[in-house]
Amino acid sequence: MVSSNDSEIAATSVTANLYDLIATAAAEAGDTPVLVENGEVRLLYSELDAAVGGWAAALIGRGAKPGDRILVQHEKSVELALLYLASLRAGLVYVPLNTAYTPAELAYFIADAEPAIVVADGHLSLADLAPEPAEFATVPRGPDDLAAILYTSGTTGRSKGAMLSHANLASNALVLKDYWHWRPGDVLIHALPIYHVHGLFVALHGALLNGSTMLWHKGFDANSVIDDMVSATILMGVPTFYVRLAAHPRLTREAVAGMRLFVSGSAPLLEATFAAFACKTGHRILERYGMTEAGMICSNPYDGERIPGTVGYPLPGVEARIADEVLEIRGPNLFKGYWRQPEKTAVEMRSDGYFITGDMATMAADGRVAIVGRAKDLIIAGGLNIYPREIELAIDAVRGVAESAVIGVPHADLGEAVVAVVVRTDPALDEATLLAGIADLAHFKQPRRILFAESLPRNAMGKVQKAALREAHRGIFGA
Repeated sequence: MVSSNDSEIAATSVTANLYDLIATAAAEAGDTPVLVENGEVRLLYSELDAAVGGWAAALIGRGAKPGDRILVQHEKSVELALLYLASLRAGLVYVPLNTAYTPAELAYFIADAEPAIVVADGHLSLADLAPEPAEFATVPRGPDDLAAILYTSGTTGRSKGAMLSHANLASNALVLKDYWHWRPGDVLIHALPIYHVHGLFVALHGALLNGSTMLWHKGFDANSVIDDMVSATILMGVPTFYVRLAAHPRLTREAVAGMRLFVSGSAPLLEATFAAFACKTGHRILERYGMTEAGMICSNPYDGERIPGTVGYPLPGVEARIADEVLEIRGPNLFKGYWRQPEKTAVEMRSDGYFITGDMATMAADGRVAIVGRAKDLIIAGGLNIYPREIELAIDAVRGVAESAVIGVPHADLGEAVVAVVVRTDPALDEATLLAGIADLAHFKQPRRILFAESLPRNAMGKVQKAALREAHRGIFGA
């Protein structure tokens, strides 16, 4: 077991709303721009408190009370970032959803979270909430009061809502501010979505607590990101960002002359991408490791060796150990359990407070961690978590299917891509018909290839040998 105690975690004594930390940083930042979009300054830090207050008042005006959930499925925008901050300030529980979820999936989340407010197609729009800047008294919150619920798919196909408190989020943000050496004058290129931990918490909180400007991109475009590097110092991205940047002819040492930090996460970074990026830019990407239930857990050091294929060391305050080859962790960043699923929480939590991540890992003598596999068959494509069981259940329900096995195989752009191997009872069943039958699944979950087989490989116990399938089809998308 290794415990990282290189610095004190100021957030362990946080007893106020996380927004108070952001408001304090905003007051110190003064007339520094908060958000710049397409070259236009959208908001100054001196204007942030009033703008967020207006959105908070609009939420309360809709009847929301502290502790209520606000469920949001909306394209990335400046207004959406303010809505999140307003939810914190009003003492609500923010529930962001991937914009790719279908209406059928959205209906499940609404039924499960029972939100007081839904901002999504067919419900309220941001225009419906459009506020005027206003004074608003921040609602006091305790350290264990919930700030957000983020849904993460389960291996049984039912999504689980990870409950994250104000102290969970504050502890992680404050540690990363110190660990990654945020400094005055830093400017972040924010090209990540803001419906999951990486873009909503790691990137957004880091910039806000440092009083840093964010160059706001609604999505990732390599040309636009390279254009902004002349004005920026930090980029946070998923491996797909770096694959595309490393292959771009405009990415040169001159283009990144003002940059000081490139962070990668949400999926494993290939050593080839690490090497190619370093060769073209002179920068060694800092890879870190986290998950919905705990935010950031490990990171390669800012000062020190960044080794490709590893995720560095447990962050200050985070304890980590390897049990039966699987990484287990505990710390102030660890979630409060799964929303309305105490039985799932009990299965994945040890009696001594350690959480079973499900990721197979190794730990060197000095505590450096490498993730070597995923015990739960998780597929990570383009930084998004995909659980095969959910897709298999959908495929198996299609007429003409006997059984299926869903696997992730290497993909040069996405890291991994979803492939389904299907045994059919109807020889006329084809790929197009099958895809039409699972159209209610979000597009990122739908297989990029469907292969038909006479049978699935099984071991002596009758379990499908997915490792054999992955090996047999690992070259389907090329090298």
